Amino acid sequence: MGTNKTFARQRIKRRVRGKVQGTAERPRLSVFRSNKQIYAQVIDDLSGRTLVSATSLGQESVKAMTKLEQAAWVGKQIASHAKNAGIDAVVFDRNGYLYHGRVKQLADAAREGGLNF
Repeated sequence: MGTNKTFARQRIKRRVRGKVQGTAERPRLSVFRSNKQIYAQVIDDLSGRTLVSATSLGQESVKAMTKLEQAAWVGKQIASHAKNAGIDAVVFDRNGYLYHGRVKQLADAAREGGLNF
């Protein structure tokens, strides 16, 4: 049984996902944040495949960083991985989280890395 906060996020997530869909030309950049880590995936929803991903989990270079710095690092990583895979434009899926704090930091770093959304 989840908390009311979890249920509220899931409800928002469903509402956002109804409007945001990734295609092969413009895949979806999905963000997940836990209490300690942050994860990002670029997903083609039509084929159901994750094209590239980046995470702060298990990275020795990020252990000394703050969570905001980790989010920026993951944003830069996802942008560079996407560029290497030939992806320039994505649609941003905040996954029910507020566009604030770590989610915003990741998005801004991905934009600086060259992703368009």
